[in-house]
Amino acid sequence: MKRLALVVLGLVIATPLFAQEAAAPPPAPAPPSGPVVALEVFSGQAKLGTILIALDREKAPISVDNFLKYVRAGHYDGTIFHRVIPGFMVQGGGYTPDMTENPTRPPIKNEARNGRRNSRGTVAMARTSAPDSATSQFFINVKDNHALDYGIRGAGYAVFGEVIEGMEVVDRIVAVPTTSRGGHQNVPTTAVLIRTAREVKPKPSPAAPKKEETKP
Repeated sequence: MKRLALVVLGLVIATPLFAQEAAAPPPAPAPPSGPVVALEVFSGQAKLGTILIALDREKAPISVDNFLKYVRAGHYDGTIFHRVIPGFMVQGGGYTPDMTENPTRPPIKNEARNGRRNSRGTVAMARTSAPDSATSQFFINVKDNHALDYGIRGAGYAVFGEVIEGMEVVDRIVAVPTTSRGGHQNVPTTAVLIRTAREVKPKPSPAAPKKEETKP
């Protein structure tokens, strides 16, 4: 992938005598309000932490239902993050620590055309070069990977959820040393294990503070 360099020319601009108020950044979009799944992650015997993923059933109903079927069947328990690339993503959900691939359900339709972007912290379905080939494997973006969105380089990769707690755990995963094993590259030298994957109750949203009324 070619990298584009942006050259900024320095210009001398007179500073006004009054301060201009900076434009407020746009508010961050609210996380999905769908089901929440907790991944309990270990590296060797050390617990790295828990990743909470909120699923977006409104934008990606097929992908969410597919993911939940694997969760409820215990498919992800004992699988690993087998592909870890700093500055890109961490991928898991398909292999055991000895690099045996778990059997999967039939592939699903690609929902990348749902408006969700592959931004840092989002969770998307992994697939082969065929658009409608995703089964159980998923990846978590560790940076904005908008080149993976629909229409930029083809069919895109369907975002179906978002990390709402535990992104520091994902950053710990991406920092582990990797090697090549059995024809696979970027495999952690010490297995990064999803010990359990369970659907949990969403945490209630914090109540908005009450506005104080001014008495006459």
